[in-house]
Amino acid sequence: MTNLPAYLRPFVLGVLEGSDVRVDRLGEIDLYRPPGRARGGAILFVHGGPGPANLEVMPRDWPVYKGYATAAARRGVVAAVVDHSLIRGLDQLVVAADEVEAAVAVLRSDPRVDPDRVGLWFFSGAGLLAGEWLDSRPDWLRFVALTYPLLATPPGVDDLVTAAEVIGKHKDLPVLLTRAGLEREELAGPVAEFVSAGGAALDIIDVPKGHHGFDMLDHTEESRAAVTKALDWAIAHLGEEPGDDGKLLVPPPTKKSTARRAPAKAAAAVVKETPKPVATTPAPAPSQPTLPPEPAPVASKPAEPVVPVASTPLADLGIATVATVTADTPAARVIGREHAAYAAHDLEAFLAMYSPTARILLADGSELKGRRFLREFYRPRFAAGQCKTEVVQKLMLGEWVVEHVLAYDDGEALPQLALYRVVDGLITDVEFRV
Repeated sequence: MTNLPAYLRPFVLGVLEGSDVRVDRLGEIDLYRPPGRARGGAILFVHGGPGPANLEVMPRDWPVYKGYATAAARRGVVAAVVDHSLIRGLDQLVVAADEVEAAVAVLRSDPRVDPDRVGLWFFSGAGLLAGEWLDSRPDWLRFVALTYPLLATPPGVDDLVTAAEVIGKHKDLPVLLTRAGLEREELAGPVAEFVSAGGAALDIIDVPKGHHGFDMLDHTEESRAAVTKALDWAIAHLGEEPGDDGKLLVPPPTKKSTARRAPAKAAAAVVKETPKPVATTPAPAPSQPTLPPEPAPVASKPAEPVVPVASTPLADLGIATVATVTADTPAARVIGREHAAYAAHDLEAFLAMYSPTARILLADGSELKGRRFLREFYRPRFAAGQCKTEVVQKLMLGEWVVEHVLAYDDGEALPQLALYRVVDGLITDVEFRV
């Protein structure tokens, strides 16, 4: 065992494989499904980084993450492990943040998962990704767990939200820290600051004789007890504790709203160029790249309110008669914030309104997919100040917002029809038609 690289050493709880847990591979995500057909909570395990230069096995195939996920699935929850770009280097931090958000969306959409009961578990370098979730605290997030985390961004690396600055911001969010007593010095200092800032908001499991990576390096009773206790804590905070007969000892909590405020991302690099008509009257730029204030409603002729419906197909909306309405909806408020960020030339606040897997179909037939490509696409336009659009009329239908807009990208007014879909507080689909 000592000849193996650390990441390939066995998980401290032993080899946890068997026919009782089914593993499905979906792109970069492995889903571990428990026996039975019941719908329940879920945990996303987020590996650290960067990995060694000669890495041959991606993290989701490491025994440690396979072990955690299998152990969780055997306790009755759906577990997932995602391969993300942080394994290639800390310069991929922003990209990794988007990839983890996309993995969350995939996990919550799984038919075996209750989308209101999901926990996130960060290891090592992935601790740098945890701050945004501690800050935004979407209603479906039942806990955040950190195991031997890196909590201070090294010099020269794009910074995200620092966990120590936001720990305790949401009093109802359980947070667990598992810390190694023999942690490396450069990690131990920021962890101590995090503990000091967290106070009563933190639950802590100490492994006094544990090293960084104790769950694969230190095969001791102390390590096994710490991992087991952390799993117990996570399962309990999902609101379900399977007994020997497979029944829940703790009933699931009452469902909560799933609307979330997406954390703003730090800027990434590399960009393309293309048109985008999406903004209202310009608003003053915010001092930080956070969500801008609610914009003032666009002046329009009064009309009869339209009763929102649950969902309308995109094709039907495209041929609908667009009438101005005075009614407001959650989807319309999200679009309003997106418009205000666009008018204020605040790229990161603008992107924060979009799902990491958002799809935009432009009037010329080209298509953009994913927040990273939106950043590349819109950066030149924001930099050039080409962000002027006037909303003439709009219609709200459930999760859809349809607008008749005049885009002034080239100085002349170009009329367009813009169709937006908002799910769980984020824009998932946009289509422009001329």
